[in-house]
Amino acid sequence: MGANHVHGTAVPGSRRTVVAGLAVLVPLAVITLTALLWLWPDGGKDTVPAEAGVERLTGTVVGVTLGRCPAPSEGLPAPDPATCGRAVVKVSEGPDAGKDVELRLPGGPGAQRFTVHDDVILLRGPDGAYQLSDHDRATPLWLFGAAFALAVIAFGRWRGVTALVGLAVTFVLLLTFVIPGILEGRPPMLVAIVGAAAIMLAVLYLTHGFSLSTSVAVLGTLASLALTGLLSYGALGFARLNGITDDSALALDMSLSLDTQGLLLASIIIGALGVLDDVTVTQAVTVAELARANPSYGFARLYRAAGRIGRAHIASVINTIILAYAGASLPLLLLFSIGRQPLGEVMTTPVIAQEIVRSIVGTLGLIAAVPITTALAALTASRHRDLPESAPDEPPRERAGSHRRARKDDDDGFFAPQKDDGFFAPQPDDTGFFTPRRRQ
Repeated sequence: MGANHVHGTAVPGSRRTVVAGLAVLVPLAVITLTALLWLWPDGGKDTVPAEAGVERLTGTVVGVTLGRCPAPSEGLPAPDPATCGRAVVKVSEGPDAGKDVELRLPGGPGAQRFTVHDDVILLRGPDGAYQLSDHDRATPLWLFGAAFALAVIAFGRWRGVTALVGLAVTFVLLLTFVIPGILEGRPPMLVAIVGAAAIMLAVLYLTHGFSLSTSVAVLGTLASLALTGLLSYGALGFARLNGITDDSALALDMSLSLDTQGLLLASIIIGALGVLDDVTVTQAVTVAELARANPSYGFARLYRAAGRIGRAHIASVINTIILAYAGASLPLLLLFSIGRQPLGEVMTTPVIAQEIVRSIVGTLGLIAAVPITTALAALTASRHRDLPESAPDEPPRERAGSHRRARKDDDDGFFAPQKDDGFFAPQPDDTGFFTPRRRQ
């Protein structure tokens, strides 16, 4: 142990560093709040035309009678026998609550199967006629949500509670600000940037507390998010992608006159935020823990040690991102495979090209987050003292009269046992690693 090596105390950031961080974060928070209030949807515009007079009600299937399926049209597959027939449904709400209605089972490709005791969704038209629409999944989803919340709280305890509160804030901002704001005609990219900044500021501080490490993670996330937005804007223009790749995007463009390219940019920014905060928080906390364990470390040694951890993290996260996009696009990939199109043609189709650009841009922003956040964290964690730092490859000096063996850190930032010094003899333990033992 060196004379300056103190256990059990965190390496404090200098007062100048804290003031500098606040000087950046406070204006950013004020700007975000101002933009949030300015862009907040007023609800004065009917964004989605609803079907006039159609009610969505619930019911329960009390009986099913299967019948003979009609002959399929030429070129279409035969219908599933379990979807041919009629069902008796007890209406649970509305003007006919408690009454039984007999309805035809939905048929056609992809039609769902209904059995007795199934909770279902009914559509009631203006003429009072009912139609069997879908399964009612409210109860299973509430049970899944409760199991998820219990697991998070059981493992994370109070930190798990704050994480759930942060998740609730994310959903509230998405459902009350981002989506309605885009539907009302606000610039999608601007709405996404403001919404992402508000989500990040609220969630990171709620989940991880008001600390220097959290502030560093916030700054690193903001810088990486800005870089991701700029890269996305340039990449979509260079690849000539307008965001229209399916019927949903085309319908939004035709019915609501939305900026579909801006909508695509917004989706990239919001999607990148979910991975960026994971990386930035990890790097900020890693640097803080390294500084706590090794108070003699300066900026360069903290940056190198945490950078090695960041590279390992990025290597695994990149594979996660690609697999996530591949899993979401698996049905589409199967259709391309059936069509036997050449790989070059498949990769240049708008829908695949859009996912490629989204993956690459998100990954570049993610890679940039590691050096940015690590440098900020190492700068804030470095002690600003007049004491000279040890050379990178020089072990700390011993205190006079101490019998403790000096240890030298290896390339990974961990202490490695040195040669026998006459007092401690390294001997292998049961796990195969060397541990210092007193010489008998």
